[in-house]
Amino acid sequence: MPRVAFYAPMKPPTHPVPSGDRAFARALMTAIATDDADVSLVSTVQTHESKGEATRQVAIRDKARAEAARICARHAAAPPDLWVTYHNYYKAPDFIGHAVTSELGIPYVQIEASRARKRLTGPWAEFAAAAESAIDAADVVFYLTANDLITLERHRPAGQRLVNLRPFLPQTDLPAAADPARHLPRMLSAGMMRHGDKLASYRIIADTLGELGDHDWQLDIAGDGPARPEVEQLMAPFGDRVRFLGQLDAAQMRAAYGNTALFFWPGVHEGFGMVYLEAQAAGVPVIAQDRPGVRDVLAPGPYPSPEDGAAALATRIAEMLGDAAQCRARGLAARQTIQRDHLLTSARDTFWRAVAPLLENRS
Repeated sequence: MPRVAFYAPMKPPTHPVPSGDRAFARALMTAIATDDADVSLVSTVQTHESKGEATRQVAIRDKARAEAARICARHAAAPPDLWVTYHNYYKAPDFIGHAVTSELGIPYVQIEASRARKRLTGPWAEFAAAAESAIDAADVVFYLTANDLITLERHRPAGQRLVNLRPFLPQTDLPAAADPARHLPRMLSAGMMRHGDKLASYRIIADTLGELGDHDWQLDIAGDGPARPEVEQLMAPFGDRVRFLGQLDAAQMRAAYGNTALFFWPGVHEGFGMVYLEAQAAGVPVIAQDRPGVRDVLAPGPYPSPEDGAAALATRIAEMLGDAAQCRARGLAARQTIQRDHLLTSARDTFWRAVAPLLENRS
């Protein structure tokens, strides 16, 4: 039985704070594990450093190197058969997997790695160099979106395989189908309330609601975080038409998807967005902007570009809220997209087909 070591330098799947990154790390571990293969979380050391602080980066690097030495010593007699790192990039480089696989001679796989060579100078220079070196060392790199592939292909070392692993939900079947048209004119948004890209999406939502004029609508917002006061201020002009649900667990989110007509999230700088997969699996049509990463998981349809602004999103929302038949049809198309391309079985097959030659060579 192959033994797979799993590591997520950005955010381990055991982290107490929910996020899309944590959810997908958990989904990957579920996909990799089979009756014939064992997967274990080999380390919870986080290397994420978001502010470009040199002193903190040195401390993180040294901690990661000590962890790598500990893992090498622990597994020297019986190394894992495969090492998988999820989400290696310039703010969270994989110091550990690169070191351990080099020392123990383990096949090395990365999932959702991204290159950023422009960061080889500046406050993340050492971290960016470490991320690049780790990607270079990987035998197989699974990319999730077409946008990720661009730089991976451009700088691919000889012999490295790049394999498309579509973003997926950790389940083999779809949940019960919702009837979104029954819940018109209610919409749902869901996202962590933190400064940066998430708050930027909330600003676009507020601007869009302001463009809806006299149209009948209601919005539920699932999520919480340090930027909640700013989000509440953005939504204050709309009074009780906006309802804050707070942070919801998985069961509560499923209920929320089942009680809405539209899922509305612009998707500023989303890698792809687990919430899009979840909403569409329930048969809820999505209102989003046509952005890299996001477009890889959405059912075919008209999505306004970011350059078209809030007015274009408002026009699309008004069309959907005023047309129950279109709402149902778009929800069905979304559900079919998830069934075809974004469930566990497809991801598991893709992963094991790609890594099988590595294990055969090792044996």
